[in-house]
Amino acid sequence: MFDEVAPTYDKTNDLLSFGQSRLWRGIVAKAVDPKSGQSVLDMAAGTGSSTVAFTRPGVRLVAGDFSEGMLAEGRKRHPEIEFVFADATKLPFKAKEFDATTISFGLRNVVDVEAALSEMFRVTKSGGRIVICEFSKVTNPVLRPFYNFYLRKVLPAFSSLASKTPEAYAYLSESIDAWPDQRTLAAKIEKAGYEKVTFRNLSFGIVAIHVGFKPKASK
Repeated sequence: MFDEVAPTYDKTNDLLSFGQSRLWRGIVAKAVDPKSGQSVLDMAAGTGSSTVAFTRPGVRLVAGDFSEGMLAEGRKRHPEIEFVFADATKLPFKAKEFDATTISFGLRNVVDVEAALSEMFRVTKSGGRIVICEFSKVTNPVLRPFYNFYLRKVLPAFSSLASKTPEAYAYLSESIDAWPDQRTLAAKIEKAGYEKVTFRNLSFGIVAIHVGFKPKASK
């Protein structure tokens, strides 16, 4: 499914989010806060539109994804980024290889979320961080029914016009609807071993950014 939508994926996402996706990427980049000499792993990176936001002098960027179609498109667009085929539940990287691991709008697509969080913990250096940007639950009770209507009715109809693969976006609305709320995800991140876990709501909770740190004494 993701292989098929790769060429138009970023443009469609910008359209369906009314341009908010670019704003969210910028906020994620500030949360990751890469420094010269550091390595950043961006999982579910797709075509690299999220990864390129972390570009800084002297920073190693690795974009991992499970879709060969997305990776192929990413390599054409961003030859300066290292693209790697990677299963989030069995990462092909060494322990403590990255100063930061991040995943945007991809964790809910992983078959085993706990395993993915555990693997991201394994490859993160002691004292390093995890940053997760994911669709979440709208906190405003007035806005919530309108958002739910958009998610279940408008988005699938809109995507049928904007995309040649509308079933991918029908799946999108279903996966968002089934995803746990902010506090539940924070608890999962803590269970994986991270500490000082916090979250920040964006766009009234349509999206939430979770940040956690690997204890400095961790193996």
